[in-house]
Amino acid sequence: MRFAASWGSRDTVDAVLVRPEVVAEISADRSIDRGGVFRPPLRFRRLRLDVTAQDVPGCGQSCAAAAG
Repeated sequence: MRFAASWGSRDTVDAVLVRPEVVAEISADRSIDRGGVFRPPLRFRRLRLDVTAQDVPGCGQSCAAAAG
């Protein structure tokens, strides 16, 4: 998975996967270019203290995998 460094930029930011300990809610558009890069920035909304990391699908997993 790759993320754009800024709007209109072809530079990408490396994603570093970490061991999840808390869940955060973010907002993002589903705007992904042909190269698989998210174009708009992700924005932090709030910590979700009512959800554990085990309740959330991992990177590349679908929501159905976490539900069942």
